[in-house]
Amino acid sequence: MALWQAIARSISEASGEAFTLHEQQSVGGGCINSAYRIGDGRRCFFVKLNTPDGLAMFEAEADGLRELGAAGAVRVPAPLVTGIAADQAYIVMEALELGGSGSAARLGQELASLHRTTRSHFGWYRDNTIGSTPQYNGENESWVAFWREQRLMPQLDMAADRGAGGALRKRGERLLAELSGFFRDHRPLPSLLHGDLWAGNYAYCRDGTPALFDPAVYYGDREADIAMTELFGGFGRDFYDAYNEAWPLDEGYAVRKTLYNLYHILNHYNLFGGGYAAQAETMIDRLLAELAA
Repeated sequence: MALWQAIARSISEASGEAFTLHEQQSVGGGCINSAYRIGDGRRCFFVKLNTPDGLAMFEAEADGLRELGAAGAVRVPAPLVTGIAADQAYIVMEALELGGSGSAARLGQELASLHRTTRSHFGWYRDNTIGSTPQYNGENESWVAFWREQRLMPQLDMAADRGAGGALRKRGERLLAELSGFFRDHRPLPSLLHGDLWAGNYAYCRDGTPALFDPAVYYGDREADIAMTELFGGFGRDFYDAYNEAWPLDEGYAVRKTLYNLYHILNHYNLFGGGYAAQAETMIDRLLAELAA
């Protein structure tokens, strides 16, 4: 009870309006944090909990939601406060009224609009996480260098530490050395990305408005967001048609999407083990074959 009393106090202080907890409901679906919907009979908030060392992850998530929200392109929950209480890290944010049906085409259009928010460098001003894995966002003028040094190289290093076979590391190093071959005719802009855009991280509000949540924000090639939507499915043809109508993808995306999804498959190996290492090897072999063609 001390935890929730402390969270209620922090909500009161951050919102400038007294909040007394009257209802608390566990929300399923996450494998990293525990989540709850809480209310005082008038206002509702969404709360995620983790161990104290999860505070930095929550702080980065809050900053990512603010970055996405400031773009004004697509609905995201507004973060309210983060902190530690009763040996638990927490983040409190707006509780969106989810559960409606909406337009996949509208989501595609709004994502294209989000991606038109750009800046001068790839990366972001702070690191964050992809799942529970550290995601490094050191800023770089070169997209190839960024993807090599801040994305694939750390994941390959973690995979080696986790016990992945030497073949994965050897093939991965060869891919890193030849990475520029995928970008001879492609000069991406540093677009604002959600960063972890799979079907579990979007929904429709009850009024049909699309909403994104659980971001791993950085500025990068917009193709990386689109590629992840294809990794596990769940977006639909209307989404892709609307996105391409708003901002057509380059022809080379069909090859580069494997390069971008390799990052997530390596991360899944580092999080869960199993057959993801073999899947990563297959993807690397496919990419190397494209370079040799």
